[in-house]
Amino acid sequence: MSKLSYEEKIEIYNKRKAGVTLNTLHSKYGITKHNIQYLVWLIDRHGFDILKHTKNKYYPPYQKEQIINRVLLNNESIQSVSVDEGLPSEGMLHTWIKKYKEMGYNIVERKRGRSTMPKKSTKPPKNETIEEKVKRLEEENLYLKAELDYSKKLRAVVQARKNQQQKKK
Repeated sequence: MSKLSYEEKIEIYNKRKAGVTLNTLHSKYGITKHNIQYLVWLIDRHGFDILKHTKNKYYPPYQKEQIINRVLLNNESIQSVSVDEGLPSEGMLHTWIKKYKEMGYNIVERKRGRSTMPKKSTKPPKNETIEEKVKRLEEENLYLKAELDYSKKLRAVVQARKNQQQKKK
């Protein structure tokens, strides 16, 4: 479902209950007819409060497994389970089931955050020839000179700004 504000979702629900067609709502708000219908089902089942608590909600593994088992073991439809559980979209349950099957019927929590960068080795290689050592040292020397030039220029810019601010006072 596209990003709609709380007020827009209520407006869509009220218009749909007033008899506005799915095609009209689809063209006005730019979301699929199925998502409009799903939104109506959610609000009918849980009320308007369900719209406030869906952002970044965490579902623990045991709860995910219970929801997935309702579909796989009890043969309930994905749509009805999604509405009953108050999931923000039906696609979320589709994804859970797909990953559940891919992981050998185990719930695996996805890691959050950015992965750590591998550390670069600062030690020179052991079996390094003289030419390789000279080349490596020259590259390192160029890098250090560039870094030194950059810091000098940065200091000069900062000093110039300080002098300019003092002249204004």
